[in-house]
Amino acid sequence: MFDILPLAVLFLAAAWLLSRLGGFMGQKPKDYAGATPAIDIRRHLSGPMLCEGVIYGPTGRVTSRFVADMHGTWQGNRGVLNETFRYAGGNTQDRQWRLALGNDGGVVAEADDILGQGRGQQEGAGLRLQYRIRLPQHAGGWVLDVTDWMYLMENGTIINRSQFRKFGVKVAELVATMRPVQA
Repeated sequence: MFDILPLAVLFLAAAWLLSRLGGFMGQKPKDYAGATPAIDIRRHLSGPMLCEGVIYGPTGRVTSRFVADMHGTWQGNRGVLNETFRYAGGNTQDRQWRLALGNDGGVVAEADDILGQGRGQQEGAGLRLQYRIRLPQHAGGWVLDVTDWMYLMENGTIINRSQFRKFGVKVAELVATMRPVQA
């Protein structure tokens, strides 16, 4: 009788490899090297911004919606991005990112709920940032691995897509827009 277990393991391994090489996690900053307009976080994450987004759970259903007021300030290659989130369920959350931009487009990011430092790279119209985040207790208190991709649109809006993983398995995804607020 034919044993299906080796075939199932092979199928799962191939699916995992394909998702790592060709999917969201397979993207590299150099994939966007020639794309315009080029993102520069000193310019595009500066001043007042409005952020609107949704968070999808592991089944792909929306589990949360939010609106955030953001404000970025920069002195040279060092910046601070303050965020105030208002979730549809009534919760609020504040975060302050402390950012440093290297001459090669490398980004170092720190915040109080980030373990260690986040590291990223901006190139062309894209920015990838990877970090570990500790969720608030009301959200489980889990530590998750996060990959953020931000894509600059021609009108100055940034589309942000993030995946949150635990033990390498995607447990949530976020899609949001960030756009400048006109004075």
